[in-house]
Amino acid sequence: MRFTKHVKHAAWGAIYFCTAAVSGCQQNSNSLSFTVTNKLALERKSETVSIAVTNFGELVEKFGAENLLVNDNDTKQVLVSQTVDNDGDGKVDEILFQTDMEPNGKKTFTLTGATNARTQRPKSKVTTYSRFVPERTDDYTWENDRVAFRTYGPVAQQLVERNEQGGTLTSGIDGWLKRVDYPIINKWYQNNIDRPGAYHEDSGEGYDPYHVGASRGIGGLGVWEDEQLYVSKNFASYKTIAEGPIRTVFELTYEPWQVNSRTITETKRISLDLGSNLTRYEVNLVSSQPLPNVTIGLTLHDKKGEVKMNKEQGWFRYWELIDDAYLGTAIVLPPSAVKEVKDYRVETSDQSHLFVLAHPEGNQLVYYAGFGWEKSGQFSSKEAWDAYLSNFAKRIASPLEVEF
Repeated sequence: MRFTKHVKHAAWGAIYFCTAAVSGCQQNSNSLSFTVTNKLALERKSETVSIAVTNFGELVEKFGAENLLVNDNDTKQVLVSQTVDNDGDGKVDEILFQTDMEPNGKKTFTLTGATNARTQRPKSKVTTYSRFVPERTDDYTWENDRVAFRTYGPVAQQLVERNEQGGTLTSGIDGWLKRVDYPIINKWYQNNIDRPGAYHEDSGEGYDPYHVGASRGIGGLGVWEDEQLYVSKNFASYKTIAEGPIRTVFELTYEPWQVNSRTITETKRISLDLGSNLTRYEVNLVSSQPLPNVTIGLTLHDKKGEVKMNKEQGWFRYWELIDDAYLGTAIVLPPSAVKEVKDYRVETSDQSHLFVLAHPEGNQLVYYAGFGWEKSGQFSSKEAWDAYLSNFAKRIASPLEVEF
């Protein structure tokens, strides 16, 4: 049977975006079985599986996508699942769930229609979440059970341009260092309203000590030309696409920006899955002329940390001490997309970076960026962070295969 990646995520980067063409028959009018195969000699914990509704149209027509249950045939358990409408047309495009896979393992699942699916589907104790935050100027913030991020909107930009207090001018990505698995976004913003600056202090749940400033932060984008980095300003508009127990998805659009004589329009589709330390970025860049050196950056802050590059696998990281604990940041992308890597250090504040210069495929570049914090309990050393990145790169290079 021929395997094809999910159309919406046809670019590289599919830990979970692999689906199959259907050539079999439904076992009965209310169910359909399928197998998931791990081709790696590597254990995969809580791996997201995406199944496109085009593979089970009859069940959707009969019950509706929201009324389909995912059953693990080995455990006989109904799994937590999530429906996603990727294109905003009001119709579900895919169903997501997570599973553990043994090295070189295969598992069988069954989709079952139910009239009371909402009551039968288990509730997740953890979740993903994202939202626009007008009460803190106009951030957009996202999180899962392991990490949280934010970036900045047009009002924050305007405040800087008017020389007023409270603004931030950057399209860089900030990291909020969590040490709990439950959502903290709303609580931390409310704490900050009640006591300005509260989320910069660790009260036991984590805090925000990470400085972005004019840097790229954790995976911000730009274009490198003539020994200079050109970047967009803050995002101009947003669209929340999905949030739920498996994945949050949203889009950010930027005002056109200039690279010498080129005018560039930029849209980012950003997603974060439960259990992942890395956010997925699907960036569309349209230029009036061919683009040179699309560049992803990790800020090097005071330049006292350690850079490591693995060009063969496509991961690049920085390991640094922030206050009394270490933080690892990273970029992961296909090795074939890597053009050049620069350990770029200068005296100008916020301008020292680990730069990954990349080849977009057409107008699109897909990559992952994120972090691991020592105090979260997830990573005890830089070696543990490196091992995570190596496994992550292998998993997205060899997506799970789904066969109906």
